Amino acid sequence: MFSKKSLLVIGILLIAVFALSACQPAAPAAAPTAAPAEEAAPTAAPAEEAAPPAEEEEQAPPEEEAVEEAVEEEEMMAQCPSWTNMTPELESACNGELSGTVVTMTGPFTDEDEVKFNESVKDFEDATGIDIQYTGTKEFETIITAAVEGGDAPDIADFPQPGLLLNFVKSGKVVDVSTFMNEDWLKQNYKQAWLDMAEMEGIQAGIWARYNGKSQVWYPKKAWDEAGYPIPETWEELLALSDQIVADGDTPWCIGIESGAATGWPATDWMEEVMLRTTSLENYDNWSFPADPANRLPFTSPEVKNAAETLAQIWFNEDYVYGGTAAIADTFFGDSPVPMFDDPPKCWMHKQGNFITSFFPEGLVAGVDYDFFYLPPIDEAYGKPYLIAGDIYAMFDDRPEVRAVMDYFSRGESLRAWLATGGALSPHNDASLDWYGDDIERGIAELVNNADSVRFDGSDLMPGAVGAGSFWKGMTDWVSGTADIDTVLAEIDAAWPTN
Repeated sequence: MFSKKSLLVIGILLIAVFALSACQPAAPAAAPTAAPAEEAAPTAAPAEEAAPPAEEEEQAPPEEEAVEEAVEEEEMMAQCPSWTNMTPELESACNGELSGTVVTMTGPFTDEDEVKFNESVKDFEDATGIDIQYTGTKEFETIITAAVEGGDAPDIADFPQPGLLLNFVKSGKVVDVSTFMNEDWLKQNYKQAWLDMAEMEGIQAGIWARYNGKSQVWYPKKAWDEAGYPIPETWEELLALSDQIVADGDTPWCIGIESGAATGWPATDWMEEVMLRTTSLENYDNWSFPADPANRLPFTSPEVKNAAETLAQIWFNEDYVYGGTAAIADTFFGDSPVPMFDDPPKCWMHKQGNFITSFFPEGLVAGVDYDFFYLPPIDEAYGKPYLIAGDIYAMFDDRPEVRAVMDYFSRGESLRAWLATGGALSPHNDASLDWYGDDIERGIAELVNNADSVRFDGSDLMPGAVGAGSFWKGMTDWVSGTADIDTVLAEIDAAWPTN
């Protein structure tokens, strides 16, 4: 098949031959040119269009590129899910109108967690063109404090300790997300407890992004099933089960609180669990994170002492604890559950957050070698609460792209990739349990979804001098026998700042 350009050349040559043949006296030459002469006619029009076709051929690639870019852009925009109750800024982002903008973020995610975070936001970045630039640090508290006080705060910061965030809220540095987020959407996609925990000094200080569950009791499933032990659903049943294990000649509980300079922190978790199960949420909040200092519930109050005495039913029963009560303060918390997996088990139950499985012996299979149940309620008047720790994202710069990213973080889709690979739990109601790649994490998420209330680790909410100081020390002194409970509670309380 000849190109137009080739036909043009052939046509010109034929015309020249025809013209020359007309001057020739020899008749035989005329016949062969007759048919080619007929081909000359079609070349007349192309001869006039010679330049344009050349230009069209040169311009074709840019046109094709434009079409391809439009298709790619359409495909890119289609990656934004069909979300409801979006802020105008998120809608704008999903329409590509904020493409090329940058949102800076700082938090404690490092190493594998930082990789998982970046992977979890990649689809959103691809869909919107917004670049979320995350910087992880193991010195987060020092870094964020210096950055905010120096006027160089990131657009968004991930706070694993709400108490630290409160300091910046009080100084007026944090953007109130309720000024742009859809209130109906937040109520639809979060339990009210999450919203309550994000309210500080009269503003919605941030968006809850992920959490870890703490109200789990772990047990050696294979041996447990062989022994025929039931899963307790009340505190009385838990104590009865403990008595049964003792009667069988074994020790029910594995407990250890040694953790170097942080020794005592597992004991504070136990106290928080019991407080949630023996008094009101209002009292728990006023004890751990009082909105009004005048309403603070002191450690010396009857409610706190009652929680300690309830805890003592397990901790101070020598038959209940592996190694006896005196061993609790000296046993490294990561080693304490390991005797569960001896054959036969040397202890049978261990209460700890979902991270503890990383301290279990290698080769164990979840759901086969170990499993967990919910730490039962104590007083039915306070329902089934769940103790958690987690991350709240706060906003320091109010720009459209930052608003869009914060709205995105209020949706389960922002954690979907992370849930699949493990290491995170979602507080969002729109996060499907099917997204979890780990059965244990799926089970914890389901329990939290069905909990009557959710509250943050109390010691992480308290002023550092208490939550990471006198509370840790006091619990250690009490369990080691160096001080009685009344002395301990008074000493813990004395460390609470008065300003």
